Amino acid sequence: MAPFLVTAPDIDWERITDWVLTHGLRILLILALAVVADLVLRVVIPHVIRPAVSRQMKGQPEEEIEQRIHTLVAVLRGSGRFVLVIWALFTILPELGINVTPILASVGIAGIALGFGAQSLVKDVISGLFILLENQYSKGDVVTVAGISGLVEEVGLRRTVLRDLDGIVHHVPNGEIAVASNFTQEWSRVNMNVSVAYGEDLDKVFEVINRVGNELAADAEFGPLIIKAPQVLRVDAFEDSGIAIKILGDTEPIRQWDVMGELRKRLKKAFDEEGIEIPFPHVTLVTRGAKATDVAEAG
Repeated sequence: MAPFLVTAPDIDWERITDWVLTHGLRILLILALAVVADLVLRVVIPHVIRPAVSRQMKGQPEEEIEQRIHTLVAVLRGSGRFVLVIWALFTILPELGINVTPILASVGIAGIALGFGAQSLVKDVISGLFILLENQYSKGDVVTVAGISGLVEEVGLRRTVLRDLDGIVHHVPNGEIAVASNFTQEWSRVNMNVSVAYGEDLDKVFEVINRVGNELAADAEFGPLIIKAPQVLRVDAFEDSGIAIKILGDTEPIRQWDVMGELRKRLKKAFDEEGIEIPFPHVTLVTRGAKATDVAEAG
């Protein structure tokens, strides 16, 4: 029985070498150009955006200027990288022997068909452009959009990413944002109520609150966070257990919660020292069958 022999196919090394030296080198050149262009964009975009935004937002807090710069740089880098990938793909395909004309034609036809189903995507992108152009909010702001409140972690052309106090990340399509409420743009506000008992001297209470607010504004740690010292605005309401007093003040962006927390702590201490009562709900229990005189004596 004759042995079974397997012959290797003839390999046209000359043709392969010719392809590598022509098409292969072109592909490498295209990839190298795409990488270099991406690196150039990474360096150039911040250098262009930073002075432009600094001039536009002159006089505003440095932290907010940095937020705006970071947001615009991230969006432009992402858009530029997307364009480079598409360019490289459609430039390399002909080098691999693939005719891109039918692909482009099919993309055009598919685009018309998908256009009717992609209206929400177009709406998202257009809304994202206006959010960025109008500087409605940037990364690092605290906002309420589409009924969701949280810290802005990302702003893109299509979506806004928020993280709330529970650590939950929300991805909100920009097209669903009808109203954007920004809590931290340019400056933030201390807006809080403090209740005191009905028997307290309100003039004395006002004096203590204003004193504590001024001391907080002069504090070495909290003073730099405060633009306008928290002060009494008015008697805000007569509540079930006490009188509500409205306190307002201005802080650096996103610092209002730090200031309000410290103000509450200092007000509690000052009220204790001055003998000012902070009201709290009282509950009177009446057992079945108890007489009115018994209840009065128990009270």
